[in-house]
Amino acid sequence: MPRYKLTLEYDGAPFVGWQRQDNGPSVQGALEDALRRLEPDFGAVTGAGRTDAGVHALGQVAHADMARDWDPFRLMEAVNFHLKPAPVAVLSAEVVDDEFHSRFSAVERRYLYRILVRRAPAVLDRGRVWQVRHELDAEAMRAAAAMLVGRHDFTTFRSTHCQAQSPVKTLDAFDVQEAGDEIHLHLRARSFLHNQVRSLAGTLERVGAGKWPALRVKQALEARDRAACGPVAPPEGLYLVSVRY
Repeated sequence: MPRYKLTLEYDGAPFVGWQRQDNGPSVQGALEDALRRLEPDFGAVTGAGRTDAGVHALGQVAHADMARDWDPFRLMEAVNFHLKPAPVAVLSAEVVDDEFHSRFSAVERRYLYRILVRRAPAVLDRGRVWQVRHELDAEAMRAAAAMLVGRHDFTTFRSTHCQAQSPVKTLDAFDVQEAGDEIHLHLRARSFLHNQVRSLAGTLERVGAGKWPALRVKQALEARDRAACGPVAPPEGLYLVSVRY
């Protein structure tokens, strides 16, 4: 039974998240339904990360065990045909060995959070950025982000529903970049806690808006208390960029 690594792009807006659920359409469900059009007895796909409702992906990775040997290009083309009209696309497919696991074999995940800073409504990027209508100090946000890089207990910045065994994670990079009228937050780590990126983005927005001094972010981290976190940023600005193996 050959195993395939599938790299995916999707617009998270119409989905309840990556994981198949009973309360609405999921990315996993759309992909599995497409694969069952090719092989009716297909089981389940496993994703590298369970993105939340409204979160997008530029490079989500999943693995699928198929009953027959597919040419990777033909598999990609066939799955994309059956995914229509769902806003999900398989960007590439490749054969991998049975030891490959899209979640547990990953050594790095990269996320992007986009903040649009302007008064005029977002039109072309509506649903794909977090729009704030007040100025943000990118340099202050950059100083706050630097305090979060490294191995820390991120209890403050994780959801109360997080199922991770430990709140201790190593944040390898947290960069703040200005891109026209947007501010981009780039984060890199082996793995993240539930709601960690959105919690960090919402907290940094408070710093950029001048509501928090940068030092307060370090104090919030050290508090190890969810109540010390800033507001959680909305999902539409968040993208799973890539997964490295």
